[in-house]
Amino acid sequence: MASFKAFEQSKPFTTMATSTPRAALSPENLGLLEAVARLGSMAAAAREVGMVPSALTYRIRQVEDALDVLLFDRSARRAVLTPAGAELLRSGQYLLNELDAVAQRVKRVATGWEPQFTIAADAIIARATLFELCEAFYAEGAPTRLKLRAETLSGTVEALQMGQADLALGVPGDLSLPEIQLAPLGSITFVYAVAPHHALAAVNHSLCDEELREHRAVAVADSAQRGRGVTHNLLPGQDVLTVPTMQHKLEAQLRGLGGGFLPLPLAQPFIAAGRLVVKNVQRPDRSLRVAYAWRQPRKTSDMGRALRWWLDHLQSPQTRAALLSNHHQT
Repeated sequence: MASFKAFEQSKPFTTMATSTPRAALSPENLGLLEAVARLGSMAAAAREVGMVPSALTYRIRQVEDALDVLLFDRSARRAVLTPAGAELLRSGQYLLNELDAVAQRVKRVATGWEPQFTIAADAIIARATLFELCEAFYAEGAPTRLKLRAETLSGTVEALQMGQADLALGVPGDLSLPEIQLAPLGSITFVYAVAPHHALAAVNHSLCDEELREHRAVAVADSAQRGRGVTHNLLPGQDVLTVPTMQHKLEAQLRGLGGGFLPLPLAQPFIAAGRLVVKNVQRPDRSLRVAYAWRQPRKTSDMGRALRWWLDHLQSPQTRAALLSNHHQT
């Protein structure tokens, strides 16, 4: 994926005409705007990109004049983006992604292999099997660079939609989006589990929502960058410990910091060892159908060889099952 920082480092900034909106939206100018927004001052941004402050300030004003908007609120001590400036950076990142995608498509036409292939793997995907697939891919001797993204909940789908991933593993099985192709990965069962020393461990009856609400829940944060994301199995008013990954969630529950639903394959060894206690809850059985997804090319012949390799290997039932269950192989 293209980034503002990458453009900053790959090409020196030079003075250029920005009299039109199209000229103003150059990768160099977008990189300048991002640097100012990130560092909070024109002077700091100028030092980072190797410009004198006056030249950078002039370039920013040229962009503002070309677009006829104010991009930074200069009344405060720090340079703060206006709503228009924030929208320009959000949309600008999309433009840079598109430029990067064009470059990759051109190279793919020439060789058939994608220069880079990015996989967004949801928190429920077993890393051991994912790395085994990476090993097998590298054994092909392909020139494609692999990039793995750790995502959670709607962030996994978002990475694919935003062009930040070529393949998404662990998306909802009922997903329906334009230009997104879906294939089933399997079903995974979740169990409510707590540590043996947790207050709920000694309760013998099936737990109702009111009882669960009185105790802290451990939840994995949605990795989506847009919108508010989604949550599952959290009750209104319940105390929540939010963690970044499923492994963090498991560790927190092993320590008794809270309770929550865990994928059974991930929790099973700790249940068998007595380090987690499964509790019955007054809810329907928690089973989730998940899938893998990719962007559908306009023509089958447009599909890159790396994507085709991964899709071919995901047709194996054993591989799909291992991606959901093989959490503890060393």
